[in-house]
Amino acid sequence: SVTTTKSEPNNKRVRPLSRVSSLANLISPSKNGAVRRFGQTIQSMSMRGDGKSPGAPLKACSKVVGPTPPKRRNSTLWSETLDVHQKSTFSTKEIKRQEAIHELSRGEHDLIEDLQVARKAYHDPMLKLSIMTEEELTQIFGDLDAYIPLHEDLLDKLAKGTSSDGTVGQIGQIVMDWLPGLNAYRDYCSHQLAAKALLDQKKQDRRVQDFLQRCLESPFSRKLDLWSFLDIPRSRLVKYPLLLREILRHTPPEHADVPHLEKAITIIQGVLSDINTRKGESECQYYIDKLEYLDDRQRDPLIDHCKTLLCHGELRNKSGSKLHVFLFSELLVLTRPVTRNERSCFQVYRQPLPVRDLALEDLQDGDVRMGGSFRGAFSQGEKAKNVFRVTSLDPSHGQSHTLQVNDIFHKQQWLNCLRSAIAAQPQQQRAPVRDRRGVSEGTAMTRAKRRASVVSVEGADENDCPRIADLSQGLKGTEMLPRSGSSGKMKRDWSHGSLQRRKETGV
Repeated sequence: SVTTTKSEPNNKRVRPLSRVSSLANLISPSKNGAVRRFGQTIQSMSMRGDGKSPGAPLKACSKVVGPTPPKRRNSTLWSETLDVHQKSTFSTKEIKRQEAIHELSRGEHDLIEDLQVARKAYHDPMLKLSIMTEEELTQIFGDLDAYIPLHEDLLDKLAKGTSSDGTVGQIGQIVMDWLPGLNAYRDYCSHQLAAKALLDQKKQDRRVQDFLQRCLESPFSRKLDLWSFLDIPRSRLVKYPLLLREILRHTPPEHADVPHLEKAITIIQGVLSDINTRKGESECQYYIDKLEYLDDRQRDPLIDHCKTLLCHGELRNKSGSKLHVFLFSELLVLTRPVTRNERSCFQVYRQPLPVRDLALEDLQDGDVRMGGSFRGAFSQGEKAKNVFRVTSLDPSHGQSHTLQVNDIFHKQQWLNCLRSAIAAQPQQQRAPVRDRRGVSEGTAMTRAKRRASVVSVEGADENDCPRIADLSQGLKGTEMLPRSGSSGKMKRDWSHGSLQRRKETGV
């Protein structure tokens, strides 16, 4: 009896685990339809999560915050579809060529599937459940489903060009005829910035947030968020030149496909260039529309001629305040991010500076002391790193801004963009340089006397004074003359020749 008592608990622990193959089996058989359907639902949820292991969904729930798993795609190579005898009939180079063609075809399959998921799993349910309005969904999704026939057309042409042995003899002419159709993506890509901004705004809505989170945790999403699906067409476009070059690389020089593939690469590069141009113009206009002026006089007429946004981002001024700076093709605009009626915009901080009047100075680490902190008020600020200075050579602006970037990489990006923008300006339009060359000796003496009465920023050392490498030391005084909008007292003091202290605005 003692032996029986010891063995009994072991049987009780083992048998239930071995016989429970699904959570649905824990529900006893019942004629009640509601209970039966509930059990079937649990079982189907289990099987959708992992066809091999019914317990997988329970395990997956604990990995929601983990890294994104690999995409569950069919990654079969073209050569893996052949038997040993067929594979021996092709050369190594031909196998690599067919693999590259197969990768192009498989990518089209994946793209079509993702476009369908975006429509059926996101767009249609949100419209049906009134989570978003039809107008908002149209702005976010565009005409995504309209591009599906375009990619299906390429697959049909590739299928027709495939021989009985599974090879595609000539693909060059096929892609040459098909690639111009990608121009249909111009409008979609040019509106992506506005679509992303609207989607981010709608994510603040609890219903939208809950719906997107449920989709993210569902198997069909492959742990990709909605924007990943919406951005897939753009990322696919930039892959076409790489895919075609790979096919060309494995194509024999004497093959009839070579000239067609070379022309196809030229075509797709032209399509991408056109799309990028349209996208850049749209992005530029998007941010121009978000500029908010405190005074109509701040709006420089040159803003209407800006078609390109060269660079923008968050920088710090000399006092440590955060500003959002935009470098357009014609203007440098300093702003502060603000919110108006739940709409984010950028309040113009100072008068925009024409690029043609800019002078750029790359400051070395430690050349400038940056303030802005309580402790810095007593220690005269800390020596700053990753700093540069832009100065307007037009005395009517009288602005000089010291800008601090987060790291050396972004500083170099800003310097490169500013140098390119300045160099792109016609030399004859750079009035300050022209005036300096044509100045008379008498005028130079007069300006020299005025410069002698100008001192640097109050409480700053000599390093804080604007220094432009390609200009003489004397020009520094000219750019520090008081502006026409100065107070009456400053004008009276200036007329009497007293020393003035002019603050330098840093960004």
